[in-house]
Amino acid sequence: MKRQNNNKPDVRGLDSSGIMDHGPVNFKTRMSNHEGEIMAIASRDVVTLPPTATIMTTAKTMLNHGFRRVPITDAGTNRLVGVVTSLDIVDFMGGGLRHNLVKNRYNGNLAAAINENVREIMKENVVSLTINDPISQALTTMIEQNIGGLPVVDSNNNVVAILSERDFVRTIANVTTSKKVKHYMSTNVVTASPNMTVGEATKTMIKKGFRRIPIVKENVLLGVITASDIMRYLGSGDIFQKLLTGDVIDAFNVPIKSLIVRDIVWTSSNVDIGEVAGLMLDNKVGALPVIDDGELCGIITERDVVIALAD
Repeated sequence: MKRQNNNKPDVRGLDSSGIMDHGPVNFKTRMSNHEGEIMAIASRDVVTLPPTATIMTTAKTMLNHGFRRVPITDAGTNRLVGVVTSLDIVDFMGGGLRHNLVKNRYNGNLAAAINENVREIMKENVVSLTINDPISQALTTMIEQNIGGLPVVDSNNNVVAILSERDFVRTIANVTTSKKVKHYMSTNVVTASPNMTVGEATKTMIKKGFRRIPIVKENVLLGVITASDIMRYLGSGDIFQKLLTGDVIDAFNVPIKSLIVRDIVWTSSNVDIGEVAGLMLDNKVGALPVIDDGELCGIITERDVVIALAD
């Protein structure tokens, strides 16, 4: 298992001037000083796809770039028309209601269905931000709408950037916040046994709206599986061929433990939120199990960091 690294790199906080921060952060003051400065922390390197892109192309784009969501924009104007997440792709490939497209329109033929336009599974009426919105509004919108990422649009509704929970995590990585994990972590953690099938775990994630699920055996944490892990598994060579040939049951009957590929990175409940943010960034994870006295007692996610920022 890995824990936080005490070698803290210098990082900047929400102050876009580039001044390094080395003390407790007054979040409310910082947010009020950044009204209209969404673009100071949003990612401008945003990849969009047209609604006519195939579901296959969308999935490959997300996997190649490591994205959890992709804005869908009109090919002619680049205006925002939808968004697709990794959970939507997993849902379509066999996990939930979007798989009805495969069953009903293509008689279960995934090979044909996966070449359908992505507009068939995208979420419409997308919640977005404008380039002039205050950062405080972005925080509130993410929390109230339970959304992990928001496209940023200009006055013509053209997508110019994307703001994610990770962008907020980046602003306080390794900064002392005086806010502890124990005050923001989730303690009622839904877990999966290592022998639960990929299909069962996927349906649990879709039903609960989770992007990840810890794998636990006899109170011992074995790993954490994300929607992106499942999408990557379903898109891999042999497994994808099974899906295309109709052997969907075989692909989804594999034990979820077989998808664990990363070392466990964890933290404890008395750690500062800023340290946790740094640990998430360093290990490219969106959540950390919280372990006290050798037992899993909660989970802290990027969403929880956003909540801490808004608190």
